[in-house]
Amino acid sequence: MIKLNSLYPKFQLSPDKHQAILTAFRATINKPEIGFFRFIQNGENSKHAQQIAEKFKSKKLLVHVGIGGSSLGPEMLLSALGITPGKQVQFVNNIDTDMLVRQMKSWNPQDTFFYIVSKSGGTPETLAALAIISRWLKNHNIDESQWNQYIVICTDPKKGDLLTFAQKYSLDCLEVPPSIGGRFSVLTDVGALTAFWAGIQFDELILGAQEFCKDILHDDPSQNILTQLTQYIFEHRQNGRTQTVLMPYSSLLKDFTAWWVQLWGESLGKNNIGLTPIMAYGATDQHSQMQLFMQGPQDKVMLMLECERAQSSLSLSSELSLAGTEILQGFSLDQLMKAEFEGTLLALEKEARPYAHLKVDALNAKNLGKLILLFQSLTVSVGHLIGVDPFDQPGVEAGKNFARDWLIKHKK
Repeated sequence: MIKLNSLYPKFQLSPDKHQAILTAFRATINKPEIGFFRFIQNGENSKHAQQIAEKFKSKKLLVHVGIGGSSLGPEMLLSALGITPGKQVQFVNNIDTDMLVRQMKSWNPQDTFFYIVSKSGGTPETLAALAIISRWLKNHNIDESQWNQYIVICTDPKKGDLLTFAQKYSLDCLEVPPSIGGRFSVLTDVGALTAFWAGIQFDELILGAQEFCKDILHDDPSQNILTQLTQYIFEHRQNGRTQTVLMPYSSLLKDFTAWWVQLWGESLGKNNIGLTPIMAYGATDQHSQMQLFMQGPQDKVMLMLECERAQSSLSLSSELSLAGTEILQGFSLDQLMKAEFEGTLLALEKEARPYAHLKVDALNAKNLGKLILLFQSLTVSVGHLIGVDPFDQPGVEAGKNFARDWLIKHKK
């Protein structure tokens, strides 16, 4: 369950604004070229990804290669929901030589396989990693005819270098739907293979998101999280609050905020306008960024995410004779987290800092699926109100083109 527990300052969404936001959102998700929401509504399954995960179940290490949305989403799933004991997943998500060399030291040909993910099939960073991986396989006497036992591809189903590569070497190949951009793709095969192999109930993620579709499209403004949050964020932006902080009170959702930063920043930062994403997590950042959030510039809206129930309980009762532990007697660690969360909300109110209090009853696959769809939908809906196309990234493409020009100029 996910609910919008409260908004500060109090906020009332008018039926007219609710209807306008919802109508625009429905028009967008009904476009043939926009598939992220329809993919969930239709209950698309990932049986092929599950079958490939089963094929490689004897392996101990999965090396997931991708950058941006091809990596941040799967990383978020694994950190939030965990990995089956005895299995390891590494993410090659950058072109950092020192980091990759460190990772390669743990690769063993008998125990390792590689999942190469790029929607375009031509992402330079991903192809660079593939070049290094192919050389590593050859150096370990693994013939090209055996590469289908070590490499799986996920890319556009009709075109691109990776598709050609997969066909040439008879590799298992999964699809990134052409109508779904990279930062919206975590619930497709992009995340499915890695999640299935790691032991995550990926079908539950999809089911949770599917159940949440009706909440996002709810006709009652008082029951619609999407339209309320959209208008709330937009109105504060109109008053100069151009930065958005997402702060879950959960270490397991730290990577969720990293995934959201790309989603929010790459979708909304265009035409010299936008909303700057700031990642944080509680209670850790109460001892780091909270001073800035609480008494710094009045330019932020806080999205405070509470996980109501921990999966386990740890008592704080002890025999320590310390003054600071006396107040903790009789409480559990998750109750201390609750106290700090509630205390922070009251402190934000005292400083007149706007926040939205979102609550999930527990962190599990179904609720994570709902959170993913909520923030994807919110990004699209806010984009419409501020007047940007949330699905393109011309600034990123310009940087790629300049990098390509540099390589051509310096090629020996």
